[in-house]
Amino acid sequence: MNLPATGRRVLVSGASRGLGRAVAQAFAENGDRVAVHYGSRAEEAQATLASLPGPGHTAVQGDLADPTRAREVADAAAEALGGIDILVNNAAIMQSHPLPETPYEEWVAIWQQHVAVNLLATANLSHLAARRMIDQGGGERSEMGVPPAGGWGRIVNIGSRGAFRGEPDHPAYAATKAAVHALGQSLAVSLAPHGIAVASVAPGFFTTERVASRLTGEEGEAIRAQSPFGRVGTPEEIAAAVLWLASPAAEWSSGTILDLNGASHLRT
Repeated sequence: MNLPATGRRVLVSGASRGLGRAVAQAFAENGDRVAVHYGSRAEEAQATLASLPGPGHTAVQGDLADPTRAREVADAAAEALGGIDILVNNAAIMQSHPLPETPYEEWVAIWQQHVAVNLLATANLSHLAARRMIDQGGGERSEMGVPPAGGWGRIVNIGSRGAFRGEPDHPAYAATKAAVHALGQSLAVSLAPHGIAVASVAPGFFTTERVASRLTGEEGEAIRAQSPFGRVGTPEEIAAAVLWLASPAAEWSSGTILDLNGASHLRT
């Protein structure tokens, strides 16, 4: 079953700004319809929505750390778009908590929050979206020229270079992103018989509003020097890779973890 390369129904979590916004824009520019998920940044989510070319886009709000709210987000996206063909798991948190300086109570709370948002929310939203992809494999896709039997779908997870090289100031972030990579590979195997491909990207440092202040002065120079290109990545570069992994041509890449770090970290 081969879904057309455009006109798909896409849910992007954490899409109010930064990489999520760039991913939403890439799909919209491709001719797809996008559900822009956000947690609390309503104004920024509306700005993302307004930036998307083409008709049929929507915004959906909810705290994905709450399994009930995650279900409501998936339901709202599917209702607005008429289904879900592609899920991009981008929503995540990253809070500094180096062990030597972090009190135990704060350490426990930060770890619990990272697991809830970065890992469990990704797992739950993947289940909700994948079940829809499986169930909608019937006649409703025939309107797009797709055979009525079988299924189709794509899940792309946003992981991190930190899952491989370690993050001493952000250990819970690195650990949960490593878990997201493993989750994606497990789902790639279990969902392949249903025509659903699952892949992850592992970006290095790239420019967003959240890290703009770190790219000035000596710290910025040190960060750019991590790559032999002498720069950091852009959200648009990461989004382009996500768009390809969600394409019909990328099915044989299911299970992959694609490094996007400008040769700043090489693994074997």
